[in-house]
Amino acid sequence: MAKEYSRSQRVGDQIQRYMAELIQMELGDPRVGMVTITAVEVSKEFERAQVFFTVLGNTVQVDAEQVKETAKVLNNAAGYLRSALAKRLKLRSTPQLKFVYDNSMERGNRLSDLIKSAVDQSSTDDSTDS
Repeated sequence: MAKEYSRSQRVGDQIQRYMAELIQMELGDPRVGMVTITAVEVSKEFERAQVFFTVLGNTVQVDAEQVKETAKVLNNAAGYLRSALAKRLKLRSTPQLKFVYDNSMERGNRLSDLIKSAVDQSSTDDSTDS
């Protein structure tokens, strides 16, 4: 049986594509660096949309201050981005945008490091037992 692909999911996917373009091409704020839109969750009534983003920095770990600043800038620009989005979407009303930092990349990296250290520890324990 095929998975249901609801209209709100399709709208969320479309908003994700347009947000990526708008932030990259039209948002001229230098405080917003390399931002990736990872997901968009739209309410069933299309009133609100949570836009999840990650920040790519020079280091693997992005500092909390950079994340806060980026979230603040994006949420302050939400009105402009919403109006630019309204010109592209074919909806009766455009959802209110709220930008939320997506820390799943950091959690994934942390788990990978823990697994790697556990495997390394296991291999050193095995070599000392022999």
